[in-house]
Amino acid sequence: MSDKEIDQPTGVETTGHEWDGIKELNNPLPRWWLIILWITVIWSVVYWVLMPSWPGLTGHFEGVRGHTERANVDAAIAALESQRSAEMQQLLSVSSINEVESDPQLLQFAMNAGASLFGDNCATCHGAGGQGFKGYPSLVDDAWLWGGALDDIQKTLHHGIRSTHPETRISAMLAYGETGAFDRGQIDDLVEYVMHISGRSANQEAVVRAAPLYAQQCVSCHGPEGMGDPSQGAPNITDAIWLYGGERADIRETIYSGRAGVMPHWTDRLTDEQITALAVYVHSLGGGE
Repeated sequence: MSDKEIDQPTGVETTGHEWDGIKELNNPLPRWWLIILWITVIWSVVYWVLMPSWPGLTGHFEGVRGHTERANVDAAIAALESQRSAEMQQLLSVSSINEVESDPQLLQFAMNAGASLFGDNCATCHGAGGQGFKGYPSLVDDAWLWGGALDDIQKTLHHGIRSTHPETRISAMLAYGETGAFDRGQIDDLVEYVMHISGRSANQEAVVRAAPLYAQQCVSCHGPEGMGDPSQGAPNITDAIWLYGGERADIRETIYSGRAGVMPHWTDRLTDEQITALAVYVHSLGGGE
């Protein structure tokens, strides 16, 4: 006979647990709940057999069904690339932004693909909106060191700037202070000269002293008026766009230590079609020529 107490009002055996005068009844689980429980148990066993499941020392049980998400992803990517192949091939023949803009469907495709590529590969340095940061160029203004036409942007993406590509674009701001070409007084005078030609207040005596230095060392790249030369990557130093900062301390550091940032080349990472789509997107950010 059971030694469990029987609850008199219900006639159900208790579990022996009691709290604050309330005794727990030993009611059986609902039948529907037990059925669902056993269905899930059986289903889990079937799943373990059919699908990849148990880990091992050198791998895992692959399942008798041979299912693999890697293969599914590869198949999905291949199907997507096949679907996009016509547009991608069309992008290869594009030589100007006008050709893309005249075809709304192609433009929409290039913009969507370019935005995705930009977010994955470019936003880390240039910002999500292409606004740039100190030391990383803005892509939304109209100042382009190597030209802002579609083919110029494509070439920069293909070859990079001071990258490891054999045809990379090369330019360098020399370290006039570190190399001893200018002493600190001459550098300070050149800082005032740059402030002057960029339309800001400057020490006029220093400007006069620096004029011969500028003509000897700086004109070949920045031009006599300081307007720069995009064909050789020389920036305009008369506007308000400063890649490394336009305050006196920034300009002094630039002249003293030089500047030589790197834009990686993307030929080995992206296809020609992807580079064209990315160039179209960058051009659309607002600064393209």
